[in-house]
Amino acid sequence: MPTLLVTCPSCRPLYPNCPYTTGANDVANSFATSVGSRSLKLWQACCIAIFTEFLGAILLGASTTGTIKDGIISLGQFDKRQDLLMSGFMCALIGSSSWVMIATRFGWPVSTTHSIVGALIGVGVSAFGTDAVNWGWENKGVTQIVASWLISPAVAGILAMIIYGLTRQFVLKAKNPLRAGIYAIPVYFTLTTFIVSFYVASKNGKSTLKITAASFGAPVVFSGDVALCMTIVGAVSGFVLLFTTFFAIPYFLRKLEKEEDLKWYHLFYIFAVPTQPKSENLERQLALQFTPHLVEDGHKEEPAIVHTEKITVVEEATDSIGLVATVKNGFRGTYELAKKGLFMDVASVQSQSAKDAHAHATLYDNKVEFLFSFLQVMTASFASFGHGSNDVANAIGPLAAVYDLWSTGKVAKNANVQTWMLAMGGFAIDCGLALYGWRIMINLGNNLTYHSPSRGFAMELGAALAVITASFLALPVSTTQCIVGATVGVGLMNGSAKSVNWKMVSWTLFSWLLTLPIAGVSAGCLFALVTRGPSFNQAPVAPK
Repeated sequence: MPTLLVTCPSCRPLYPNCPYTTGANDVANSFATSVGSRSLKLWQACCIAIFTEFLGAILLGASTTGTIKDGIISLGQFDKRQDLLMSGFMCALIGSSSWVMIATRFGWPVSTTHSIVGALIGVGVSAFGTDAVNWGWENKGVTQIVASWLISPAVAGILAMIIYGLTRQFVLKAKNPLRAGIYAIPVYFTLTTFIVSFYVASKNGKSTLKITAASFGAPVVFSGDVALCMTIVGAVSGFVLLFTTFFAIPYFLRKLEKEEDLKWYHLFYIFAVPTQPKSENLERQLALQFTPHLVEDGHKEEPAIVHTEKITVVEEATDSIGLVATVKNGFRGTYELAKKGLFMDVASVQSQSAKDAHAHATLYDNKVEFLFSFLQVMTASFASFGHGSNDVANAIGPLAAVYDLWSTGKVAKNANVQTWMLAMGGFAIDCGLALYGWRIMINLGNNLTYHSPSRGFAMELGAALAVITASFLALPVSTTQCIVGATVGVGLMNGSAKSVNWKMVSWTLFSWLLTLPIAGVSAGCLFALVTRGPSFNQAPVAPK
């Protein structure tokens, strides 16, 4: 008769690569639009993420985390077999992270949260049968997970379309788009700062302010120090309003209207900077930075020829790098992988279906787009900081539960998260982004639809608003699915359904449908193999 495996209490729990896969998939989502629109280079996004994710996890990461993610399986069933709980969590981590790595390999943006939930479902079914799983809506059950596949992209898509529609109407299509964009900078920066700082202040692990609803339709409850939170948010937003009004406006008037050759650091002391010589190559530099497409009158721009040559060179270079990385092993292979993950021009790698979708996009004034690239950097950085403060603890939650159980011998509803766990999780997430995040960025940041800074800003802010609103209203959403929905929504604003790469959208939806069953089956089978396999600790019993 098969015997249950008892985990040795003297053995420390191993740590699978769940935060690594989170970095390769989830964090790549945060920076995909910025890199895809060329507001940031890939290595710049990785450098920013190193600080924002790590500091967000260390400074604001949760000190406790739920041992069973979202109450998807009943914790009480493991009271008498703590060793099974430890084994179950480890199998769930291995199963979920393996699926996320496979999805990342194919460039599919999937939810790591849904992956770990699916793995826990598999463990619960394998251990105690189907009755052990919360299949309903209450307490964030499986029904809510399935509903989020529609709710997340729909809400984010609508919000992003509204933001981009207003931007296009009052800035991009204004009589003087550049002047309208420059004077709109304080408004955009202040509103964006208020939204993202409010999100970080209220949703991080150490926040005293909590705004939640027990269930969808229930009244929103404020708890904690509301005055302190709003004071902090108001102070930060007020500082940004004053700074952009008195420094950013004169800086961009001189740089873009008068075309003075100003450096980025001149922004901070613009009144002390004497008149600079005119930048002769400004127009060409901006045209090469932002992918040329059709302008409103339907004519092609000349720089498109130069850009096409650049794409060919980059594609050949990345192919050679991939070949070397495949052949070489050990340190050399890791070096080439890191080189590819840091210096690839993501925006230049396009499938034919993506090129066809891009051909239907309208190109607006590159100088105005340049203004929104600064907004994109800010929204991506804040999103990454918020991700580090909130989601790192979720990613290492199963590890914290196993370590807490190993240390105390008791099953607790909430496990203590050690600082070294947050640090290790933040480091692993950064490694995942740097080494493998480019695969997600290629598709999400380029192959779904055409990205420009103004579009990317609307996508990021729309997704952030959707996450904030849904979390306060107890609606089930996924950050990954929100950014996908926002991307598709803005793509549709080009006026034609052909401006969206529906082939890539179909593959993305297909990967969402596969997440729960594949993660669940792999984790459940692994758990069954570990706990019900032949035991070598007991002498075999001779058959009668």
